[in-house]
Amino acid sequence: MATIRALATIAVFLLVALSTSHIASSLRPGALGVCRASGYLPGKAGHCEKSNDPDCCEDGKRYPQYHCSPPVTATTKAVLTLNSFEKGKDGGGPSECDNSYHSDKELVVALSTGWFENMARCGHRIKITANGKSVYAKVVDECDSVYGCDDEHNYEPPCANNIVDASPAVWNALGLDQNIGMEDITWSQV
Repeated sequence: MATIRALATIAVFLLVALSTSHIASSLRPGALGVCRASGYLPGKAGHCEKSNDPDCCEDGKRYPQYHCSPPVTATTKAVLTLNSFEKGKDGGGPSECDNSYHSDKELVVALSTGWFENMARCGHRIKITANGKSVYAKVVDECDSVYGCDDEHNYEPPCANNIVDASPAVWNALGLDQNIGMEDITWSQV
């Protein structure tokens, strides 16, 4: 009988300890603002326009979907990707903010779904910094982090939740190599 009580006491202690550590870890500052995948999109291959060397969807591959992005700060860490906003290029359809296409010579960007905030950042300028250089660019589109692998999205997978998808003009202004196609950057609201 004493053995059963001892085992029950140990089991209760372990449950309380695990519960407490889970609660404590969820309250740590580093855990706040975490953005996890909200689901997975099944891949479907199709005609993927290849300018700027996009990642194209593969049949059957699962792609993470994000309805959120990391919190915006004075120096928000992000990944800069290369995208053309011109008609017939890898950007797909017209920009969501103004239903227009934009020249590769314009300083324009698309933001991941969470940062795009359901069009709330349309027309706003953001400051992008990389390798000690900065440039200001206008938000004209969403880099969809939820949907993809269809004609509207050039048969490309959903964007990650930390993407600033930029025109060649932004890359040029920052002195970045467009052949690389991805760069770690920081950005902030202006």
